[in-house]
Amino acid sequence: MDTNVKHAAFEADTLGRDADSLRHSIASHLLYSVGKDSVVASPRDWLTALSAAVRDRLVERWMDTTRRQYKQNLKRIYYLSMEFLPGRALTNALIALGLHDECQEALRALGLDLDTLEALEPDPALGNGGLGRLAACFLDSMATLGLPGFGYGIRYEYGMFAQRIHAGRQVEFPDHWLVAGNPWEFPRPEVKYTIQFGGRVVQVTNGDHRGVRWVDTDDVFAMAYDTIVPGYGTRAVNTLRLWSATSTEVINLSLFNQGNYTAAIEEKNHSENVSRVLYPDDSTEGGRELRLRQEYFFVSASLQDLLRRYFESHAGVEQLADKVAIHLNDTHPSFAVPELMRLLVDAHHVPWTLAWRLCTKIFSYTNHTLMPEALETWPVAMIERVLPRHMKIIYDINELFLDQVRIEHPDDADLLRRVSLIDESHGRRVRMAYLSVLASHKVNGVSKLHSQLLRETIFADFDRLFPRRFVNRTNGITPRRWLALANQDLSRLIDRNIGTQWRARLDDLAKLRPLAGDAQFVAAFRAAKGANKHRLADYVMRTTGIAISPESLFDVQIKRIHEYKRQLLNVLHVVTRYKRMLANPQAPWVPRTVIFAGKSASAYFMAKLIINLINDVAATINADARLDGRLKVVFVPNYSVSAASVIIPAADLSEQISTAGTEASGTGNMKLALNGALTIGTEDGANIEIRDAVGADDVFIFGMHADEVGRRRAAGYSPREVYAANPELKQVLDLIGAGHFSPDDPARYSPIVRALLEHGDHYMLLADYAAYVAAQDRVDTLFQDRDAWHRSAIRNVAAMGPFSSDRTIAEYADGIWRVQPVSF
Repeated sequence: MDTNVKHAAFEADTLGRDADSLRHSIASHLLYSVGKDSVVASPRDWLTALSAAVRDRLVERWMDTTRRQYKQNLKRIYYLSMEFLPGRALTNALIALGLHDECQEALRALGLDLDTLEALEPDPALGNGGLGRLAACFLDSMATLGLPGFGYGIRYEYGMFAQRIHAGRQVEFPDHWLVAGNPWEFPRPEVKYTIQFGGRVVQVTNGDHRGVRWVDTDDVFAMAYDTIVPGYGTRAVNTLRLWSATSTEVINLSLFNQGNYTAAIEEKNHSENVSRVLYPDDSTEGGRELRLRQEYFFVSASLQDLLRRYFESHAGVEQLADKVAIHLNDTHPSFAVPELMRLLVDAHHVPWTLAWRLCTKIFSYTNHTLMPEALETWPVAMIERVLPRHMKIIYDINELFLDQVRIEHPDDADLLRRVSLIDESHGRRVRMAYLSVLASHKVNGVSKLHSQLLRETIFADFDRLFPRRFVNRTNGITPRRWLALANQDLSRLIDRNIGTQWRARLDDLAKLRPLAGDAQFVAAFRAAKGANKHRLADYVMRTTGIAISPESLFDVQIKRIHEYKRQLLNVLHVVTRYKRMLANPQAPWVPRTVIFAGKSASAYFMAKLIINLINDVAATINADARLDGRLKVVFVPNYSVSAASVIIPAADLSEQISTAGTEASGTGNMKLALNGALTIGTEDGANIEIRDAVGADDVFIFGMHADEVGRRRAAGYSPREVYAANPELKQVLDLIGAGHFSPDDPARYSPIVRALLEHGDHYMLLADYAAYVAAQDRVDTLFQDRDAWHRSAIRNVAAMGPFSSDRTIAEYADGIWRVQPVSF
């Protein structure tokens, strides 16, 4: 029998698509995989059995996809990212397979509920925020488009910390997301690579070959765990391969037999710390070195793996750049550049010039930040200690590059200092972003404004040296996760009116625009939004104990807590509104619930203080009976993909208020608009493109443009003058600074006030304050006419077609990676 026929027969006979066959499969896995009888099985046992049954229906497709990629000799994309935030796998797989309704039916027959079981699945804690979620959206789109994509990252044992709020403060706890196992991963103990650290570099001669050996190293193994990434509406299934550190020495038996049990396993624990926690606290030297080790650990394993795969079917390196594309998701994987050079030159004896030429054809790089202080650098001394061979390679790359610059620009000596990979002015540090730019044939920003500013600011010299290297690829999001899964009420309404193809062709949402004038559709849209708001109100009550009204305007800011994201500006408006309401209680105030969520880096003092302020302001406002519940403030703890899936569909207003010129793109802005939230935001990142797509009348844009920010700083921006000239702003800051919201510690928020008034207000909150408050007044005016508000929300949804990650990945595939989809 033909192989394809065998596959089809297997799926039809053994893994049928009907509810009855799925029910039998679940029961079988409960017995044979979980080892439980239905009488004693717990809900988590049923979840494991269900996950295995659904996974079975993807494994055949996965194997078939891999075989076809090899048979068709396709070029592969290897996407390297320190973060992936895929979210819960079960319902995503059901949507991809088209089995959601059948699964509900099968579970009902077993006396179970899909929503209840799905809620038990942990979020893989493999990322912090937008960077990791973008990577997950991109993997989803690669599979959906049939592109031969392969994700590489770290299998963090604890991942991002679990956030709890205690007495208004963020407290971090380990998030052991793997404690109950992960039915969606396949351990690969046979796929294991040695990762070297420390040691020394020696010159060696072997016949006519003179080379380098890296010796006397401390080694750790990287072991692979594979997770399947299903495409939507296709048979294509790709792979996310995550690396876990295992010690080369399991135990020191001699010490153990002497009774020194702690010392016996000390080396093992030290080695395995590499994959223990996402983003260790970098406020200490040890934490910073561990982060460096993490970055090298995962790129070394990934490059050894992909080269092993390439050489299995190719005898030489001549076709390497034709079969391999390596994409660096931000600067964290930048050590892949010297590592590929090391592997080619040292291990495979490729001449240096050829190896470098291959590198510059293979690598591409996405930059995700405009802030110079956020561009990753590493001390030369630390790299020399931890990765001595790589420091030597970086020196050699830099020397050859600067020699070429000298030849081409003999009269610009300062150019050498500006573009050198080694920053001599800040304690000799390696500029990892410069290394990525130099090695990549394409470098992209993630919104039109961001890409323009990359060329004009932080990479201006490189843009002049390599004028065709820099391109734009505006970010996108997967509509499967962020509308079909997250917002099933709205999805069903859209399906009834324009069909179901929008999940794979998001441009189809444009057909909704005329329906903004249809009273019946507007009423149904409003009902769907109302159902989501009730769902969020229940979630907020369960997680915080705070009662909020679904009839109020849900004003949402959900993102990593950082000064440039300007959650503090939002708080200033909340306090302004509070004081206005107390001064004029009879005015027809629009009821508003202001919802915050996000995590601060554990060592980021100011961000954690802002979280504390949000919660103190919330405690004061929520307890003030004079407001009659017309203003509430909520901080939702432990923000995650699952929490976002509840918050985003319920949002009315999307806060995207970063200082113009600081946010590369944003994807939360896209998710919220896709779900019918109106944007209040600055002209920053993708806000501009959302405004252009939606129309200026259906968003609330305010504040300075990026060039205005630069001009005002250059002219000598004085926040104290702004403070003195605006009595309302002065009153708000004085209240915060005097301890009105922290009577137990009146000086608690003096660091915030000092940062604004005495230390330059770096992110220019005060400069944008008046315009922001005025924009919020326009929000109130529109929300008073609920039908007009929802017509505007519908137009937002209808305009989101360009913001699909499918579009973004198609542009990467065509213009950067040059890859073709697999044929079925």
